[in-house]
Amino acid sequence: MKSTNDTYVFIMAGGVGSRFWPKSRNNYPKQFIDILGVGQSLLQLTYARFEKLCSHKNIFIVTNNQYKDLVAEQLPSLPAENILCEPSRNNTAPCIAYATFKLAGLNPNATMVIAPSDHFILKEDVFVEKIQQAVNFASKNEVLVTLGIQPTRPDTGYGYINYDRTPTEDGVFKVTRFMEKPPLAKAIEFLESGDYVWNAGIFVWQTQAALNAFETYAGDIFKLFQAGLPFYNTGEEQKFINEHYPNSPNISIDFAIMEKANNVFTIPAEFGWSDLGTWASLYDNAHKEGNNNVINTKLSKLDDTENSIINVPKDKLVVVNGLKDYIVVDNEDVLLIYPKHKEQDIKKVTEELKNEGKETFL
Repeated sequence: MKSTNDTYVFIMAGGVGSRFWPKSRNNYPKQFIDILGVGQSLLQLTYARFEKLCSHKNIFIVTNNQYKDLVAEQLPSLPAENILCEPSRNNTAPCIAYATFKLAGLNPNATMVIAPSDHFILKEDVFVEKIQQAVNFASKNEVLVTLGIQPTRPDTGYGYINYDRTPTEDGVFKVTRFMEKPPLAKAIEFLESGDYVWNAGIFVWQTQAALNAFETYAGDIFKLFQAGLPFYNTGEEQKFINEHYPNSPNISIDFAIMEKANNVFTIPAEFGWSDLGTWASLYDNAHKEGNNNVINTKLSKLDDTENSIINVPKDKLVVVNGLKDYIVVDNEDVLLIYPKHKEQDIKKVTEELKNEGKETFL
């Protein structure tokens, strides 16, 4: 087993959470919000979770330039140099490539954990145990490890993993097929087969294994960030990133590498996971009031209303009659009333608003 000094965590916190609009806004996205009502933001909860795995000195936050001060404010114990700032949103492959090249310069023996900043984990001790299992396996082998979650519905927002049911001696399973965000018909097929797990978007590998994968399967990304080798971990790093990062392709790590690589392994796990990517996923994980409603204020009068999630300012009186399976969000200058079963379309609404020049509402 490698020393814990060789284990590093990179938390991706640069997204805008458009499926959680209008609560999640461009200037204050969902990872910085106390969306669960527990007194800590999702980013703070994620950071505390990984402090159980390694020192805070080995935890990095990769975020957009505009959120640098927010990260520093919410994580005062995080060293300032551990906040990596992206000048543009080019999806997860460039984000992870940047982190990998930087870490390779810091510690060539490193094993890195990459995780989103906005996941909900109910059983944190089990989660840390599974991550440590992945670290132990990845530190000894040139592999790309991802955690797998048992699907509970045919969700089109997740990648799906098909794996060989015979485990290695380390209790890890070889992935035979990886499919990123399938159409609904395929998602239903995967769920009914029982042969697939969700990709949780949490990855573990050695830095060298990741560099080899980028060079083999995403050469354009590899070359772009390789050009920065003289600058990583110096005063010139941010200048190089600001100039060249926007030229990287906009592509997820799933499409760039995971679907192509032949050394992908998974650890199926159950630790009470949700990516809290949508209002319905928050509804599934939140405390239910009468008639299975989730509401964040006691100032309410709900009649003939059920299976709905209602999120409003805490001092606002809510009166609702005859609503079933709906999302109601009153936030700043936007009121959203939307059927729960159409929640995936909320992202399309934000895209339409952007195209219409109504970005002040985003």
